Amino acid sequence: MHGYWSNQLKSKIPIKHLKGMCFRGLCFDGSGSILAVILVLGSVHCGFSVPLGFEISGYDRGQNWVSENGVFAFGFLDDYLGNDDGFVVGVWYNLGSKAANVPVWTVGGGVRVSENSTFMLSMDGKLVLIDNFNGVVHWSSNTSDLGVQNASLMNNGNLVLKGKNGEVVWESFNSPTDTLLPDQSLHFPQSLRAPSTNSISSYYSFVIRRYGELALVWEDNVTYWSSHFTFPIDAKEVRLEADGVLRLVDVTGATVWSKSSEDFRESSEVLRHVRIDPDGNLRMYYWDADIHLWNVGWQAVENQCNVFASCGLYSICGYNSIGPVCDCLSSDSPDKEVLSPSSSSHGCKKMVDLLNCKMGFSMMVLKNTVLYGLYPPHDFDIMLNQEACKDYCSNSTSCIASTSKNDGSGLCTIKRSSFISGYQGASVSAISFLKVCLAPQAVSTGKANPNVNVSLVSSSSGHSMSYVYSGKNFVVVVALIVLLTMFVFLILELSVFGYVHWRRKVKNQERIPFAKDTQMNPHYSALIRLSFVEVNELMNNFTDQLGPTVFKGLLPNKTSVIAKELSTVVASEREFRMAVSTLGGTHHKNLVRLKGFCFEPKHKILLYEYISNGSLEHWLFNPKQKENSGNWQQKLDIALGIARALAYLHSECQQCIAHGNLKLNNVLLDENLTVKVSDFGLQCLIEKETASSSSSSSSESSPERDIYMFGKMLLQILLGKRDIEDDPHRSVEAINQDQKLQSSSMWDGIERASRIALWCVQEPPFLRPSFKEVVKVLEGTLSVDRPPPNTAFRKVVQSVEDDNTEILVVS
Repeated sequence: MHGYWSNQLKSKIPIKHLKGMCFRGLCFDGSGSILAVILVLGSVHCGFSVPLGFEISGYDRGQNWVSENGVFAFGFLDDYLGNDDGFVVGVWYNLGSKAANVPVWTVGGGVRVSENSTFMLSMDGKLVLIDNFNGVVHWSSNTSDLGVQNASLMNNGNLVLKGKNGEVVWESFNSPTDTLLPDQSLHFPQSLRAPSTNSISSYYSFVIRRYGELALVWEDNVTYWSSHFTFPIDAKEVRLEADGVLRLVDVTGATVWSKSSEDFRESSEVLRHVRIDPDGNLRMYYWDADIHLWNVGWQAVENQCNVFASCGLYSICGYNSIGPVCDCLSSDSPDKEVLSPSSSSHGCKKMVDLLNCKMGFSMMVLKNTVLYGLYPPHDFDIMLNQEACKDYCSNSTSCIASTSKNDGSGLCTIKRSSFISGYQGASVSAISFLKVCLAPQAVSTGKANPNVNVSLVSSSSGHSMSYVYSGKNFVVVVALIVLLTMFVFLILELSVFGYVHWRRKVKNQERIPFAKDTQMNPHYSALIRLSFVEVNELMNNFTDQLGPTVFKGLLPNKTSVIAKELSTVVASEREFRMAVSTLGGTHHKNLVRLKGFCFEPKHKILLYEYISNGSLEHWLFNPKQKENSGNWQQKLDIALGIARALAYLHSECQQCIAHGNLKLNNVLLDENLTVKVSDFGLQCLIEKETASSSSSSSSESSPERDIYMFGKMLLQILLGKRDIEDDPHRSVEAINQDQKLQSSSMWDGIERASRIALWCVQEPPFLRPSFKEVVKVLEGTLSVDRPPPNTAFRKVVQSVEDDNTEILVVS
């Protein structure tokens, strides 16, 4: 006997469900109940399978489902990567110690649940992870009614669902998370996603692109490592061989790229896996049975500082005798610490807002350093020498930092985002300039850095005076500050009115720098704070009114914007600015961009980009545009754009942003009919009564309400009706009776959209899909079941005397 299962089966699997399983005997207690089932694990024909009805609870940790060879285990795993915010469910190595038992596949990509959760193989044949307290389904294999008879944990770590004749219906190898095992392959568009050390999804992924290139990417738009093909290849898959070779093969089976572990071909019996770690690096591991540890046989990025954002926000990655270390940009943040692959944050504080500098700003000079912006990670390159690069950033109110390359290229990289990170080292041929507030923040540090030079710049002048920052000139710096302060007060006493008028003009030029920057970057997106006087000037005294609280204006660079007045704001200034900062940090092509804001006791205003083509409601119901009713492809594209925007807000931002007021008027269309969702995330700023009035049930959260409102909106788009009945499931009837349309490829998209719309408006919130699932359904990459029987989406075949016409109806 090679193993046994004793997971209190008397309360988990009825005897009738053991039919077809291989076991050597049963163990009973005094009352005749089954204590344990002794399974035959030596037969490869038998396998270690569990039947329909099998379940395992979070309370059963330690009593796990083990593969036939004993190498892999399945169940609830705690203390995952040092987290204490719940448990993950999945497959991991069963090698004894906690450090050795690393996960190789996790349910839902590592979704964390409480111990009051259950993982089960339901009687209809699907794997489900459910919260017992509120009934929320965290994950499902979506394999209902596919003939599943049992589940098996294979010797290679693959979790499979099998049918009546032993055929594989579903397998975990086709839904990889962060690890690639031998016998497993990765195909386009599959990817590996790094595990997260907190509740926020990781930004790092390992992808195989359409034309075969392998890459490590950050947030889907920054590639910091790739396999570097000079021409497209017809690649088929990337796989890890048992002998320790990571191999990319083409459709003919020929190897087009490979990397070997340092123990290559030592033994094919050695346990191996490839994993993208939380620090964003891809590594190949092999098991050393003698010392009982996982060793790194190969890693993609040799210098960890070359991994994008490896030290997180407001940090610089460097090296010392210990290895990679993170140093904070802010002087009042913690000192250096060893780079932690399991941590995405190193406790560095945000740099002081330059708009709040009381006495101007300074240019911090960082030698042998490259800085880059994280949010968004799009820096702007221009051709300038080192001194001109520094001067450009100093004189541009939109520039936060700049980096001058000393490699002969003459490139100067301008960073307009205040979310800064970077790396430094003796071999780095670059020098960076970072804007920081002048005293006290910029000169109050008690430690001098020999690689840092400080240049003092007046906020009202383009002239600068450079000083090497050291203890000797500290008195000079303080004296200079005192003299400048006395000079300012003297001017105020001599000419108050003249100074105020002059200062207002200077501030307007500093805070609205579009005219200067439009030549370099017409898509200027730095968030600025404006006074009501400045907003009034931009809005031309609010003469062009688009709605009750919406006005159109023009920036100095001829860019149209709109101002939205928030009349019922209850948030404090600090709460308002935090919320606006969060909203301003969103960057998605289907979201309206926030350009600036005004917060004064009587005026709370948000400044947005202007979208030229009006609202979706106007597009759908404009009498002059009746042709919209039949343009199904445009309707499906619009629905997909809305879903992608909401998926980004719900699951791809650092924190979930609920829209809170989703309706046709808040979806705008540009000149190309590209969707632009507006008014998102404002419910936290307005009166609680106003916010709650839009929610019909106190039992559903704001994100769940977003799903419901999207479902109603999708029905409005499909039906071409403004008013949907109280029971939306009965309002979808005869969407199309045109046989020509039914026979075209368009019909599948309409059918999927109708089904997912009905799922979204299910009354129990836990039955509603996530926006990520909605996007996949609308894209056609995920199938969707019919809604529950009581509100079933179904097809009724209506026999007509002349012909048979299939009509889409809902009962």
